[in-house]
Amino acid sequence: MRTGMDFVDSRFFDHFMDPRNVGTIEDPDGMGMGGDPDCGDWLLVTIRVSDGSIEDIRFQCRGCSSAIVTSSSMTELAKGRSLEEAMNISATDIEDSVGGLSDEKRHCSLLGEQALREAIKDFRARERPQAQ
Repeated sequence: MRTGMDFVDSRFFDHFMDPRNVGTIEDPDGMGMGGDPDCGDWLLVTIRVSDGSIEDIRFQCRGCSSAIVTSSSMTELAKGRSLEEAMNISATDIEDSVGGLSDEKRHCSLLGEQALREAIKDFRARERPQAQ
């Protein structure tokens, strides 16, 4: 008899058992939130930026295993990338990085895309007044 875990991609299971970059950065350069009002999941992303690239990224998530897994994977996709590259990380990229999601869990990958973009926008808004 097969269980539900028989159908889980090893990348999904890896992030589920050992989520990366959990927590928050003290005094971050940027902060962003993502949420799904239909299911109640939310995600907070904090970033540290150095020379136009994401030097460090952390997340806190309240949600199902798919929300946590996709949030963890999103941090790995974004870490070390330029802000422009990170802004282009899509929900599809995040979903693909964990081996796909079921149709009913596909919305979880949107949390990471949304929160990451908000964190980058927040960083840029904080930098703008200093440049003037």
